[in-house]
Amino acid sequence: MIIDCHGHYTTAPKALEAWRNRQIAGIQDPSAKPKVSELKISDDELRESIEGNQLRLMKERGSDLTIFSPRASFMAHHIGDFEVSSTWAAICNELCHRVSQLFPDHFIGAAMLPQSPGVDPASCIPELERCVNEYGFVGVNLNPDPSGGHWTSPPLSDRHWYPLYEKMVELDIPAMVHVSTSCNACFHTTGAHYLNADTTAFMQCLTSDLFSDFPTLRFVIPHGGGAVPYHWGRFRGLAQEMKKPLLKDHLLNNIFFDTCVYHQPGIDLLTRVIPVDNVLFASEMIGAVRGIDPETGFFYDDTRRYIDATPMLDDKARHQIYEGNARRVYPRLDRALKQKGL
Repeated sequence: MIIDCHGHYTTAPKALEAWRNRQIAGIQDPSAKPKVSELKISDDELRESIEGNQLRLMKERGSDLTIFSPRASFMAHHIGDFEVSSTWAAICNELCHRVSQLFPDHFIGAAMLPQSPGVDPASCIPELERCVNEYGFVGVNLNPDPSGGHWTSPPLSDRHWYPLYEKMVELDIPAMVHVSTSCNACFHTTGAHYLNADTTAFMQCLTSDLFSDFPTLRFVIPHGGGAVPYHWGRFRGLAQEMKKPLLKDHLLNNIFFDTCVYHQPGIDLLTRVIPVDNVLFASEMIGAVRGIDPETGFFYDDTRRYIDATPMLDDKARHQIYEGNARRVYPRLDRALKQKGL
């Protein structure tokens, strides 16, 4: 089985964006604020949005199951207040749940949190519990920067985040550390802000003793870990100067990296530097990079091709990346698959 741990609902019916635009307008003009009941998306519309897009590409590229969450750039936690984010998160999570119900063999949910700048992360716990306990979601997306590129929140190692971590540990779910849209002109959303955040999250963990407090807490750092694998020697050296344990002991029981790296040399580097037990297959399709690479003739985000082609892996290692590691990092996914006899 090939499990893609990083999928977003980027192809949701246009009615969702139209409702969101009305919600945003309602922040300044309450008379324009829409009711949740006014958003009407049929099952047929959901099927159409998936069958010709994510599901078609999964079948063409040979992946079986996607951990599916709301569109990252649409989270936009910097917009409005907690009430706005809470309503928006509930809507987006419900749509992902409906997709997983319509296509149970191919999609399983991961939750968007109703984060809001300056608001206690504990406020997100009811939505997280609903998604896990009622919807059967197996993971969560955690935005380390709800401000949208201004980084006003404490680092992930701060006790500010501990109530959420405690609930994650209780529920036995990992978090993919994933920012949303950048509203800082210095940081392009997908080309800079996402990769900056990946690197920043790793360094925040490196400089702390977070995992001494939460030895079973698990983070998936997407997009190949940003700059981390490329500068692994720098991070090892910094940890040494800070008198931290070796990175394999300090971080690699808790931090994992996905394969959303869109060229062969990048995957070769990732799989050469990072231990195979810490790499999870992912594509993030249909996402940030949707075009065809003129050098290869294939889509940039057809990441299975890179995993199959890299000389860094044997068949056993490929199995770990494609399936074994995801089942270990996402125990609720493993249980859901075992219930199906898989």
